Amino acid sequence: MALVRYNPWQEMNSLQRQLNRLFDDALTPANWDDFGNLSKIPAAELTETDDALHLKLEVPGMEAKDLDIQVMADRVAISGERKEETKTEEKGRTRSEFRYGKFQRVIPLPARIQNTNVTAEYKDGILNLTLPKSEEEKNKVVKVNIGEATA
Repeated sequence: MALVRYNPWQEMNSLQRQLNRLFDDALTPANWDDFGNLSKIPAAELTETDDALHLKLEVPGMEAKDLDIQVMADRVAISGERKEETKTEEKGRTRSEFRYGKFQRVIPLPARIQNTNVTAEYKDGILNLTLPKSEEEKNKVVKVNIGEATA
């Protein structure tokens, strides 16, 4: 019987190779349909200032009229549809990695806002929403005076 030196890193390397293969196989564009609506959800960026929240959403290839934005005091719901362009070709095949179809996304907000004063701008495939904070959120920090205890 031969003795084999135990290498604990060999198992970790094997696990890493298996995980890499799993992600390589699962996340190729040809398999994105298996993930349902996940591949169609636009990326978002939320920035908070003292007076407002600024939400940016990537929605390339869409027009402003294709977007539906509903703003509540504590969340924003955005839905839309990216319509497929119809082309007629005589010869050849087309392979597309573009994602078409409807999407819906609800983004919870970290602060309450004045949903009647929201402004929106859509340019170059980026939707910018300015969500002003409600007055009670602006005045949220309160200084507390500590009184001395009487004995």
